[in-house]
Amino acid sequence: MPFIPHTEEDVHAMLATIGAASIEDLFAEIPKELRQVDLSAVPAGISEMELFRLMHDRAKLNNSLRCFIGAGAYEHHIPGAVWEVATRGEFMTAYTPYQAEASQGSLQLMYEFQTMMASLMGLDVSNASLYDGASGLAEALLMAMRLVHGKSGQSTEPVILLPKALHPHYREVARAIVGTHAVKLVEVDYDAKTGRTTIPHLEKAAPEAHILVIPQPNFFGVLEDVDALTDWAKQKKMLVIGVVNPLAMALLKPPGQWGKTGADLACGEGQPLGIPLSCGGPYYGFLCCKQEYIRQMPGRIVGRTKDLDGKEGFVLTLQAREQHIRRAKATSNICTNQGLMVIASTIHMSLLGPNGLRKVAMVAHNRAKALLDLLRTVPGVELVFSAPYFHEFVLRLPRSVESVLQDLIKRHIQGGYNLQPAYPELGECLLVCATETKQQNDLEAYLKALKEVLS
Repeated sequence: MPFIPHTEEDVHAMLATIGAASIEDLFAEIPKELRQVDLSAVPAGISEMELFRLMHDRAKLNNSLRCFIGAGAYEHHIPGAVWEVATRGEFMTAYTPYQAEASQGSLQLMYEFQTMMASLMGLDVSNASLYDGASGLAEALLMAMRLVHGKSGQSTEPVILLPKALHPHYREVARAIVGTHAVKLVEVDYDAKTGRTTIPHLEKAAPEAHILVIPQPNFFGVLEDVDALTDWAKQKKMLVIGVVNPLAMALLKPPGQWGKTGADLACGEGQPLGIPLSCGGPYYGFLCCKQEYIRQMPGRIVGRTKDLDGKEGFVLTLQAREQHIRRAKATSNICTNQGLMVIASTIHMSLLGPNGLRKVAMVAHNRAKALLDLLRTVPGVELVFSAPYFHEFVLRLPRSVESVLQDLIKRHIQGGYNLQPAYPELGECLLVCATETKQQNDLEAYLKALKEVLS
């Protein structure tokens, strides 16, 4: 907490200047019932020394758990150099330049990030990031809606096909942000055997649509048949948005190469690229597109140029933001680009390089396969979907998933993500993830714990 230097005399002088009798008067417009908070349980202040001692004692109570939860946020190894460099003063205190005269170092880093992400996605253009993966999808949908109106000049509401196999949180955010517009969001069911979104399911959901969202991998960890889905959508003159795990794209075909013509936009969560789990954030979203759509790209784009003396420089090329001259005509209300997270990801990708990212992705897949082979030997445990997967898979358990997870916690295992609330039709199903951070002893510890719990 920052040190606040104001004395009681300072406070009274400031209140007298603005004509307020007390600090409470400053909050008079807030309903009284919202301001009456019981703080009786909050202890009196303690000294700095006592606080450090207390926090050290509390830290000792933390248990070290083996984490097998994925579901959109993944535990990966992050080289020590990543955050050692990212938290240097030059980056830490200057990571969100708003004006064209911003730090050349920060601008160059964002340019490098854009270049890497565009290459990873197989597309032409990337922006300098968004808030997170879910809001990144919402921005991609809004962008696609503008493109649909611009291409056809139609006044009818666009129809968006949103697979049910997409992350449930992403679907909720899309409904909350995009659903307020004149648009029809249609959820598309998945194949019960493979876990994939199929063309028959798409045609059944909405024979006529304008935008198709394709997750890769999908929320079940399953790999979609992206070529077939993209070609089907293009035949119907639809725009295609890929929602992808960026690490998986180091191993799989990138969105820009899906089908005969590629996806139009790609977005997702950047957390797998050097960002720690950190109890849920901060993370960042990314968004890439084809060159022809760049004028509708939200956020900001850094470009490289030369000055009058021929020296190379970096500039904020496009800034479709509400604080600048576009104001009401802005394409987005995004006010930041999660710059510090982008710095870490850029350093992370630079250190690993294309081959390193590909190796991490392959090892993560192999660890997941090894874990699945072990867990399938437990009586009553079965694999739910038959399609290929990346580093997550769905298991059906012979008893309540919630109770199994609680019992696994007692054995220092975070066993996975309970799918029952979001997909009750699946029954007692568990989404399990393994990454390169898991060794053979970790996999065997999970196997032993699950056997004990289910027996």
